Parts: sequence; C-alpha cells; structure tokens
Amino acid sequence: MGFDQYHEPASELSAESRTFARMIASLTEEAEAIGWYDQRISLEPDDGARAIMENAQQEEFKHFAMDLEFLIRRSPKWRVALEKVLFTDGDIVEAGEEAEEAEEEVD
Repeated sequence: MGFDQYHEPASELSAESRTFARMIASLTEEAEAIGWYDQRISLEPDDGARAIMENAQQEEFKHFAMDLEFLIRRSPKWRVALEKVLFTDGDIVEAGEEAEEAEEEVD
C-alpha cells in the first residue's frame, strides 16, 4: 500500500484521519501476512520450517488484533457492529443486518 493509503490530499487531512489511515494500512498488511503464512504453511513439507512459520503467523494474529482494537476504540460504530457479529452463533448475515440497525443508533 505504501504512501497510496490516502484518497484525499494528506496535507488536508487531520492528524487523527492520517493516523486512522495508517492503522487501516497496518491492519490490511497484517491480514495479508496471515494469508501468506497460511499458504506457505499448507505447502511446507518440512516440520521445522512449518513450525517457524506457524509461530510467525501467531505474531501476525496478535498484531492484527492490536490494530483492530486501536481502530475500534476510536470508532464507536465499529464496536457496535463487531459486538453484534463477532463471537456469536447463528446466521452471520442476519447478525450483520442487526449490527447495521444498531449502528444507526450511534452518534
């Protein structure tokens, strides 16, 4: 993603918006790294190499979680949506619809 993380002139964005964009970029990079490790792990025949990759992937899970939590703490609508969808049972799409309705109630 590099410096193309802004869709508006960076000089016109608030410091908060620039930080938010950087954290979104970081979250995306962590998700990509998790996916890359998943592909490598699925093909790696050497147990030792696979164990190292699995350990490295665990670090990416932690980084992804920290990035996500940072963003959630600054975005009340995200928190509402995630609380309605994540770690729930039942139909994911229905949970998403309920989350969208709940988001509308947040200022």
